[in-house]
Amino acid sequence: MEHFVVSARKYRPQTFKDVVGQQAITNTLLNAIEHHHLAQALLFTGPRGVGKTTCARILAKMINSDGNTSEDEDFAFNIFELDAASNNSVDDIRNLTDQVRIPPQVGKYKVYIIDEVHMLSAAAFNAFLKTLEEPPKHCIFILATTEKHKIIPTILSRCQIFDFKRITVTDAKEYLKYIAEEQGITAEDDALHIIAQKADGAMRDALSIFDRVVSFSGKNLTRQAVTENLNVLDYETYFESTDLILENKIPELLLQFNTILSKGFDGHHYIAGLASHFRDLMVCKNPSTLELLEVGDDTKQKYIEQCHKTSHSFLMQGIQMANDCDLKYKTSKNQRLLVELTLMQLASITFDGEKKNTRHFIIPPSYFEAKGIKPIPVKKPNLEEKIAEKEPVESGNTTSEAPTSVVEEPKVVPKISIEKPKKATSGLSLKSIREKKEHLIKQMDVVIDEENLPREPVTQEALTKAWKAYTEKMDRKGEKIMASILQMDKPKLKDTTIYLTYSNNTNKIELQRAEFPLMAFLKKTLLNYDLKLNITVNEEVAKKYAFTPQEKYEKLREKNPNIELLRQTFGLDI
Repeated sequence: MEHFVVSARKYRPQTFKDVVGQQAITNTLLNAIEHHHLAQALLFTGPRGVGKTTCARILAKMINSDGNTSEDEDFAFNIFELDAASNNSVDDIRNLTDQVRIPPQVGKYKVYIIDEVHMLSAAAFNAFLKTLEEPPKHCIFILATTEKHKIIPTILSRCQIFDFKRITVTDAKEYLKYIAEEQGITAEDDALHIIAQKADGAMRDALSIFDRVVSFSGKNLTRQAVTENLNVLDYETYFESTDLILENKIPELLLQFNTILSKGFDGHHYIAGLASHFRDLMVCKNPSTLELLEVGDDTKQKYIEQCHKTSHSFLMQGIQMANDCDLKYKTSKNQRLLVELTLMQLASITFDGEKKNTRHFIIPPSYFEAKGIKPIPVKKPNLEEKIAEKEPVESGNTTSEAPTSVVEEPKVVPKISIEKPKKATSGLSLKSIREKKEHLIKQMDVVIDEENLPREPVTQEALTKAWKAYTEKMDRKGEKIMASILQMDKPKLKDTTIYLTYSNNTNKIELQRAEFPLMAFLKKTLLNYDLKLNITVNEEVAKKYAFTPQEKYEKLREKNPNIELLRQTFGLDI
């Protein structure tokens, strides 16, 4: 069987031009070599798999080549690699310092690459200080570490530090595409993108994942094969979840989450991915931030299409809810319920009221004929008759004269309202004397000369301040309902008229009853007795709800008069 070489070793860069994603560092090192400004102690720090050791080897090879050597020459006798994880004692450092004194037999420099230098003990660091500060002219030290904060400051001050950054998803994907072409593998753009994302900025991890997926799927690398092999949730899952959330399909959304759990995925991973999906949709809202979306071209188009279905407020609430669930997940005792509750809340963001059933169910007359029941005709309520019935009550007329002609209608159970009789007050009681005295005091405050009343100009700011003061006064007196009505709309001043708009007629009537003390307070406070109040009802936004069972029944009977027949037939109560 032919020996297999992993891609991380097979495609290890041999020159600085081949290094992926570290152009700033490679250019600096090339210029330092060219202008002979290379320090004798270098520290390469950064995450794993970003090219620290590779750059150290390339640097060691370049400073020893004189232009006449072949490209295959690796100067193995001049490069010494030391693993500080296993050689971290004082004796190991002493052996190193003894070797430093001997000049190279071939080439110009002896290069010592100390990997994982943060693993050296404190005593080894101290033993290394003098040699690192004043090494021989033929010696160069290259220290590599993933944890710079563990290195003592005296070592850091003697080194020229190069911070390696994480490799971007785009750079990693392009390098994987190059390797796939070299190996004759057909790879989808989204498949390579998922591998690059899974690598989390480490090129070595990306190549390892690439080898594993190629072993699984062969020469044809698809997005589905990558997601199955890596056990990751692909974009299609979150696109489907978002569509279900926007359509308020809670049952289907919970079933989809159950399917995800049955495939072995973690609920924490799912909800965190959903928050990231909402973030990507938010990024697509603005063309200037579209470059922050690190996905393939095909997937980017899907994101743009779905972002048009969502609003900015929905995405903000969705990110907040998903992030809260992410934070609470580890401390929750019922983690599945937490995620399901979050999904139901997300699906309710765009839910506007209770869903109405638009289909009308009317009992046909044939149903009653089959039962042997003769339908009783029910007259549809007439608006004019209702007004005529209410006129005597509203005008204060209490006469009991019967009308000249009466139309026989089916008997309807009348509403019985029992009113408590007004409590009589004795004219000689202390309460009546006190009330009479207060009435006389109020009469004394009446101003007769209306021409000399103040009429100073009023600003909107002063009106708002006075309105707020009266509202707080009502709240302190315990009149919570009136205080709430006053806070429903902000008063708008035009000339000397105060305009208010309410969504229903009830608020208007309540405020009209309390209009006199309100206007008296405003006129006295603002020093303008020409102020008037104009209250309107916006019928477009006004909504009428049936609060009592009787009102609900009346509403249903207006839509279908046969409801009354149904109630009488079965003797139903309201």
